[in-house]
Amino acid sequence: MTETFNNAPILRLGTRNSPLAMAQAHETRARLCAAHGWDESMIELVPVVASGDKVLDRPLAEIGGKALWTKELDQWLFEGRIDASIHSLKDVETVRPAELVIAAVLPRADKRDRLVGAKSLADLPAGAVIGTSAPRRAAQALSLRPDCTVVTFRGNVATRLGKLQAGEADVTFLAAAGLLRLGQDEVGTPLDPAAWLPAPAQGAIALECRADDAQTCKLIAAIDHAPSRAEVMAERALLTGLGGTCHSPIAVLCESHGDTLTMRVMLFSPDGSEKIEDSAQFAAGDLEAPARLARELLAKASPAIAAVFDGAS
Repeated sequence: MTETFNNAPILRLGTRNSPLAMAQAHETRARLCAAHGWDESMIELVPVVASGDKVLDRPLAEIGGKALWTKELDQWLFEGRIDASIHSLKDVETVRPAELVIAAVLPRADKRDRLVGAKSLADLPAGAVIGTSAPRRAAQALSLRPDCTVVTFRGNVATRLGKLQAGEADVTFLAAAGLLRLGQDEVGTPLDPAAWLPAPAQGAIALECRADDAQTCKLIAAIDHAPSRAEVMAERALLTGLGGTCHSPIAVLCESHGDTLTMRVMLFSPDGSEKIEDSAQFAAGDLEAPARLARELLAKASPAIAAVFDGAS
C-alpha cells in the first residue's frame, strides 16, 4: 500500500485509459473517499493503455481474449506500481493469478444491453447487418433473426457509435451500464431481460489487489456491495463450470432476492441456430449451485454448443 507522505496519495488505483474506464475510476475514487472521509487527492488514478485497446480490427477471441484487458494492470500490481486495479468485471478472466484477490465489487448498475439503431430486432428489415464482436450478442441476435448478418464491431462506445453512423451496420449493442456511466443513457433501447440476457458480471465494477496486501484490501473492502458480489461471483462460478471463454456464447442473469439468488442461463451455438436454457434458485454465497447448473447444461448441450465450452471435455 502507498504510504502517506507530504500529501502523497494513500492509494494508487490502476485503470485502463478509455473514457468508460476513466468514468468508472472516478466513480470508484468518489466511493472510497466518501467511505473513508478522504479528499480526492488521497487517491491517485494511474491510467494504462491495455493491449485490448490497441488492436481494434479483429475479434477479441482471435488476439488473446480477456487477458488483453488485464495483463498490463496485473504486471503493475505485481511490480508495486499500483495498489489496486479497477476492472469492468465482465472483462476479467474467471481464472486469475492466486496472488490477486477481488477486494470489492461496487453496487451493480443496469445489467441490460441496449439496442442502438432500431427500436427492436423485430423492426429490422430482412437481411439487416448487425455490428458486434461479442459471440453472445451475435448468437443471441441470430437466434432471433437468422436472416441477418453479423459484422465485427470493436472499440470504445464512441468508436462503435461512429461506425454505426457511418453505415457499417444497421444496429449494434451497448451495455446500458456503460452508457449510464458516460452520461449517455438516452442512447438506444433497453432490451427486456425476460428475452435477452446479458453477459456474466455485466454492469459490475471490481477492485483487485495483491492478496498479501492486507491493509489495502481492508481499505477497499469498505465499498464492497454484498448483494452485487453474490450475483457476480455466482455468474463467474457458472462461467468457470462451463469452461466459458471469449468464444463461448453464454448469456446469464442473476438477481438477488434477500439471501436468495435466481439465475437464468442461455447457451448458444455460435451461429445462434441452437439454444439451451435453464434456471436455478440458491442461497447467496453458494458457488456449488451454479457449478452444478453448469454441469446440467453441458450434459444436455448439443455438439455444436458443447464445442465452444471447455467444461464439456
